[in-house]
Amino acid sequence: MATSFMPPRAVIDDLPGFQLQGLQWTVSHAFYNSPFYRLKLDKAGVKPEQIRSLDDLRRIPFTSVEDLGDGYPFPLRSVPFEKIVRIHASSGTTGKRKILCYTQKDIDDWAAMFARCYEMAQITASDRVQIAVGYGLWTAGAGFQLGCERFGAMAIPVGPANTEMHCQLLEDMQSTVFCATASMALLIAEEIERRGMRDRISLKKFIFGAERHSGRMRQRIRDATGAEHLFDIPGLTELYGPGTGLECAAHRGIHYWADYYILEIVNPETLEPVIPGETGEMVVTSLTKEGAPLIRYRTRDLTRLLTGPCTCGNPLPRHDHILGRSDDMFIFRAVNIYPGQIEHVLSQIPGVGSEYQVHLFRKEDGRDNMLVKVEGMMDPDPPERDLAEHITAEIRSQLLVRAQVEIVEYGSLPRSDRKSKRVYDRRTED
Repeated sequence: MATSFMPPRAVIDDLPGFQLQGLQWTVSHAFYNSPFYRLKLDKAGVKPEQIRSLDDLRRIPFTSVEDLGDGYPFPLRSVPFEKIVRIHASSGTTGKRKILCYTQKDIDDWAAMFARCYEMAQITASDRVQIAVGYGLWTAGAGFQLGCERFGAMAIPVGPANTEMHCQLLEDMQSTVFCATASMALLIAEEIERRGMRDRISLKKFIFGAERHSGRMRQRIRDATGAEHLFDIPGLTELYGPGTGLECAAHRGIHYWADYYILEIVNPETLEPVIPGETGEMVVTSLTKEGAPLIRYRTRDLTRLLTGPCTCGNPLPRHDHILGRSDDMFIFRAVNIYPGQIEHVLSQIPGVGSEYQVHLFRKEDGRDNMLVKVEGMMDPDPPERDLAEHITAEIRSQLLVRAQVEIVEYGSLPRSDRKSKRVYDRRTED
């Protein structure tokens, strides 16, 4: 395409200076237009004119998900209601949803960022993009469609729907790109394989996100569909929605749009910055967001910054795939464990499928127990008993806890068209 959605060379060459201008505007905009931010900055003794360098960002207190709940139904609002053209909400299932408001400029910026994702994925105007994520209050469907139309490819806005409809449209529309959650991507890939329709469709690329997924899941999707590329896309309702970065074709991490927001990685316990390359919690500060700006917002997502140039040639900075969430951690026998750590153990063991579940329960003697259900491959090798013992030993060695492991039949764990639930903690029930 003749049009590029990447930032101009002048922005790339002076990214810190561009970010400082955006930070100064954001702090001033929030201070003078948001009662919430005015109170927070006043308490911290910070005035907009005191922001003279990017280092001054650390003088500003963090914003949290609790702040969004306290400000319901229009948290962080920094514009008059007359300027709000849309709202979106988080996909959370407990309590009231986190609602964010958007001005027309916010929508336009989001469309440009998402169009940049399609450009990064090397999609063209000839591609047909089948969108299998949720519409409505959730940002996903609206974001994928908005960016596709801004980019200039054909959007096929199906939503989650059912596999029958998706398979029919994949064949009838000859869709070349499939956009979904990682779980939905696996579900449709296995359905394509089951129906033997791989040679009747033109699917070449997947763009998926919304949840952590393993390398084994990616390989399963690739094997079942013959897709050339699978792209991981991050997404956060509070920061527009999906489209704020994308994995490139070199598959060396996720390039994030640093001309639209500042990304910090902090230790989730001390809230101090970690060294580049060390895993920590993502903290984001928007640079152009009008309706509900974010200033040092704790996302709870865990990742790490990737250093050095990317082989794809794109100069924008990168972070690793989302490794989990700091609030997903559970404590088992005095050991802090993230689901991603169990997933990492499983990914190193041959003969293990992509799907697993962790069940936590408490026996009558008061001791906590962990049962890990793991799908085997369709043709298990080595035998299942040896495989279970191998997994048990690796969990013990790497995580320092004892777990029971049960190998279940391939395909027996539930697939989802949204997000798959991995951890079932029944200790409080017991």
